[in-house]
Amino acid sequence: MKAYREVMDQLQALRLRGIFASIDELISEAETQKQSYISFLKQVLKRELEDKAERKYRRSISGAHFPVKKGIEEFEFGRVKGITKSRVIQLLDFSWIDKKENVLFFGPPGLGKTHLSIALGFEAIKKGYSVCFERVSNLMKILKTSELQRSSNFRLKRILKSDLFIIDEIGYTPIERREANLFFNLISEMYEKESIIITSNKSFSVWAEMMGDEVMTTAMLDRLLHHANIFTLTGESYRLLKRKEVEAV
Repeated sequence: MKAYREVMDQLQALRLRGIFASIDELISEAETQKQSYISFLKQVLKRELEDKAERKYRRSISGAHFPVKKGIEEFEFGRVKGITKSRVIQLLDFSWIDKKENVLFFGPPGLGKTHLSIALGFEAIKKGYSVCFERVSNLMKILKTSELQRSSNFRLKRILKSDLFIIDEIGYTPIERREANLFFNLISEMYEKESIIITSNKSFSVWAEMMGDEVMTTAMLDRLLHHANIFTLTGESYRLLKRKEVEAV
């Protein structure tokens, strides 16, 4: 019993949490199956690696700041034109992240642009990529306060170190001139260093008006479009469709 307690203390000291939590189960299985020493060691190390991977995944999901959980399997591809399931499956190999390419989703509200961006973000984390998500309204607050607030500075540093940054809902709220300049600087900083997913209800043709500076907007779009997968979605709003279904009952 003393030896058992010593082992448990050693596992805690080494922070081998996966083994610590399951050592009794592993010992019982080893005795029942009459495992060799090497087989037992293999199972012990496997459990620790699984636990580390699970904890890393949970930290990554928490750090991404997704507003909700969305999956590709939940998306109704037959309802929306401009994107197909086969095309999304191609995106799931994430070679575009390795190449520092971008994915841009355009279209009116209610077609699932945010759904697709979040779903891709979740899958990217499963593959080991670091991901950050921000709605553009909150991103502007971060950019404007990064030199004043520690939390904003920390978040901005995490965004700049990520493999994939998802910027949601560009065009839904007004963008001030200073915000547009800060946004341009951010895009320039990330250019060819990390991948970006953007969702927007505004077409390229009105971005200059939205940003308030045609020259700056052109330069920013040049960076975003240089290596980009562009999807323009059309169809009926999912939320409006559901409302009609409820009203018809």
